[in-house]
Amino acid sequence: SQREVGTHVASFANGLKSALRENPDIILLGEMRDPETISLAMTAAETGHLVFSTVHARDVVGAITRIMDSLPTDRQNSISTQMSFALSYIIAQKLVPRLDGNGRVLAMEILKINKSVSNQIRQNNLSQIYLSMETRSEEGMNTMEAHLSTLYRRGVISLEDAEFYANDAKSLDL
Repeated sequence: SQREVGTHVASFANGLKSALRENPDIILLGEMRDPETISLAMTAAETGHLVFSTVHARDVVGAITRIMDSLPTDRQNSISTQMSFALSYIIAQKLVPRLDGNGRVLAMEILKINKSVSNQIRQNNLSQIYLSMETRSEEGMNTMEAHLSTLYRRGVISLEDAEFYANDAKSLDL
């Protein structure tokens, strides 16, 4: 079932609260924009619901930071703990122009929240997350730079676009 703000519910947060009362298996949120929605989404995930949502951020670490910064500073320790247990994956996406000129191709960064990453989030040691992503590719993780390098080596995107869309162009392995 679907709810539309203004038609079915007064606010985004009210819609999410109402949905939780119906015991859904999956919850799809358009975007986590405010502290109340973020808290409700985390609570829903902690209680066993599969929650999909978006956050406007440049990369996976930026998504974590954006969520934390959206909440009052006195709640940031508790939200980092809550996120460390509630999150399963974070995927950052960019649409990069194809070298052949036929549209765009998806480049993505994938972070799997394993025990190590969970601990890094809980301790607010976010600078170590990229190292985890680079060393745990067998778990399905990859950095944006690794995916852009693959797309470049396969001839799908140009070198200029690989460098432009990279979070850290110096990290590209071309």
